[in-house]
Amino acid sequence: MAYDLNMRVWRGDASGGALGDYVVSVEEGEVVLDAIHRLQATQAGDLAVRWNCKAGKCGSCSAEINGRPRLMCMTRLADYDESETITVTPMRAFPVIRDLVTDVSYNYEKAKQVPSARLSPRDPDGKRRMAQADVERGQEFRKCIECFLCQNTCHVVRDHEENKQAFAGPRFFLRYAELDMHPLDTHDRRALAQEAAGLGMCNITKCCTEVCPEGIKITDNAIIPMKERVVDRKYDPVVWLGEKIGRRRGTDRGSREEV
Repeated sequence: MAYDLNMRVWRGDASGGALGDYVVSVEEGEVVLDAIHRLQATQAGDLAVRWNCKAGKCGSCSAEINGRPRLMCMTRLADYDESETITVTPMRAFPVIRDLVTDVSYNYEKAKQVPSARLSPRDPDGKRRMAQADVERGQEFRKCIECFLCQNTCHVVRDHEENKQAFAGPRFFLRYAELDMHPLDTHDRRALAQEAAGLGMCNITKCCTEVCPEGIKITDNAIIPMKERVVDRKYDPVVWLGEKIGRRRGTDRGSREEV
């Protein structure tokens, strides 16, 4: 059954803008992205919006709906009362290009800073082997669709533009954890995660987990374990002693070779 939906949609660009009021005819069973498309087709042909699959898998249509970061294609109109006004604004943590489209290139720059996998040597038969439990442990992390809703909702950068240079954000802490937990990867990223990626700036409020459309437990399964690994390396007396002995042996070996 059709009804008239009251909408407020942000219109503007990098220089500024404002919310515009619209009344859009919608159908039962539709999602917010359907309403935005109908608004484009009938009233605002120049409305800029980023989208692709309309199936919750490409991560393109991220926006803020009534103040909450969500995918427009996965937000059902039925979740709201028919008399309620739905407000759609661009993601607040990123610079606006136009209307609902934001510049998310910050995330791609951070992705370049994550060291790729450095695999251990192959077995004598030329193969590499992993326990199934280790394979399954990383599967959750690979569900990420890079919608960047977690990045957008993270208070470390949402209200503090100055932190972006030193803070990678939850999406990339997820990547650090995925690689660090890989049983065949030999690259130790713990120091990099703490120092260059700003892992210590995260105070685990779980806001990133709450907005993830894939249901990834970013805080519990990636960020907290990564913090624990960093702490083990830095403060665990057994680890500290082992590294100290290892460095001493390396120094002694180098001295003998010089002699």
